[in-house]
Amino acid sequence: METVVYYTELLERETEKIIVGKRRQIDLILMTIFAGGHVLLNDLPGSGKTTLVKTLSLALGCGFKRLQFTPDLLPSDIVGMTVFNQKTSEFELIKGPVHTNLLLADEINRAIPRTQSALLEAMEEGQTTIDGKSLKLPEPFLVMATQNPVEQESTFMLPAAQMDRFFVCLSLGYPEAEEEMRILEHLGSRTPYEEVNGVTDPEILMELRKEIAAVAISEYCSRYIVDLVQRTRTSPWFKQGGSPRASRCLYQGSKALAAMRGRTYVVPEDIKDIWQPVMEHRVSLTGDARFQKKTAEGILQEILEKTPVPPYKKELFHGR
Repeated sequence: METVVYYTELLERETEKIIVGKRRQIDLILMTIFAGGHVLLNDLPGSGKTTLVKTLSLALGCGFKRLQFTPDLLPSDIVGMTVFNQKTSEFELIKGPVHTNLLLADEINRAIPRTQSALLEAMEEGQTTIDGKSLKLPEPFLVMATQNPVEQESTFMLPAAQMDRFFVCLSLGYPEAEEEMRILEHLGSRTPYEEVNGVTDPEILMELRKEIAAVAISEYCSRYIVDLVQRTRTSPWFKQGGSPRASRCLYQGSKALAAMRGRTYVVPEDIKDIWQPVMEHRVSLTGDARFQKKTAEGILQEILEKTPVPPYKKELFHGR
């Protein structure tokens, strides 16, 4: 797994030229990219969501497009359309911004549900359909969406089906005082994107994914994932637990994280480390849970603590 570790360190170094003090969030996004998933950044305005995505796009060396979601945005503005060319008297296919490697869907919750759903096929199938014609998206393809969780005016909550298609949901949060001082010193006047070097490309990322696919995950860890997700479905505090897609994300994400840590096999700690960001946006609290001031984060942590961990012996985890 030396290649994965090498490129992980390169990407971390380039991203941290702009982003200060967010190593865990950067690593979780890299884990998601390596696992072939999509990211939802759920945070307040000005916290650096868009800056992080743009910086990562430069470091990844992949095609990048940004789309600002607004209430008047139409599905065709995302996937594309066919238009009549009067000069040639023929219809021409115009591809939308989704036809790229990395799509920044800025303030995704400002678009109407019809427009939001235009991303579903692209995120799940890696293709779009325009006037009955299916078009394959470039590989790798990644959606990084941002939304403001506080402001409700002129926003539309993402449906559960679309939330479930995001591999992880992250929050950057406010920086510490010393981190904010570093931000002002280095980024106070402008953001020096020209300092960020592209250290990978689409071909390298696809090779890294193949290497990560070879990481071994034992029956013990697979059973641990299933037990955890099953408990979200039987919890009295959740009216909606984790789906089978959630189990797959834990499975794929733990393999990617193990490779980033230089291991050829998954251990329970890998699963624990990604449990909250993979699961928190997929569960829904009951009315009783809300009344008792319970949070999804707290309930998921309780499930994690009460679920028996497989006994750790290297020979049990090294190999299928």
